[in-house]
Amino acid sequence: MFYYEVDNEIQLKLITQNDAEEIFAFIDRSRSYLREWLGWVDNTKTVEDTRAFAAMNLEKFAKREGLDTAIFYKGQFVGKISINTINWTLKKCEVGYFLDEKFQGEGIMTRAVKGIIDIAFHEYKLQKVEIHAAVDNKKSRHIAERLSFMHEGTIRQAEWLYDHYVDHAVYGLMVDEWVGEYK
Repeated sequence: MFYYEVDNEIQLKLITQNDAEEIFAFIDRSRSYLREWLGWVDNTKTVEDTRAFAAMNLEKFAKREGLDTAIFYKGQFVGKISINTINWTLKKCEVGYFLDEKFQGEGIMTRAVKGIIDIAFHEYKLQKVEIHAAVDNKKSRHIAERLSFMHEGTIRQAEWLYDHYVDHAVYGLMVDEWVGEYK
């Protein structure tokens, strides 16, 4: 079982099917908030949908193709952070995340992203971490900027969100740029 302690308040835990009820309950009560930037929310209709997603991600983890973790803050589930894809040929990954609206502004996600970067660079030995965020998703973009990611460009119409396209700002961080940044 994968478990990573970011600091004395934040832990990242591999999501399993046993976590499906808690995660689904969070998604269900946070739909309008999550829906602004996450295109999968409407496809998550039942606990079984969440269980199936967890099973798929456990398989990706076993194949070293991704890592889907729950963020616990002071012992409470507050969000998710994942290495969504790993490109072993290019030794890079893409990170995605969301945080309970009630816990924003506490630095939780910034610290969780630091943790996932540390995992990507030190445990997976990758060379680059990317964050793709909707251009208007200022909070997500600020995390990348705060952690010294370089804005590498914009992908036009990168994602369909329910009734409109959104452009994505692409941020990248190389392993040699991260040395000395963490802890």
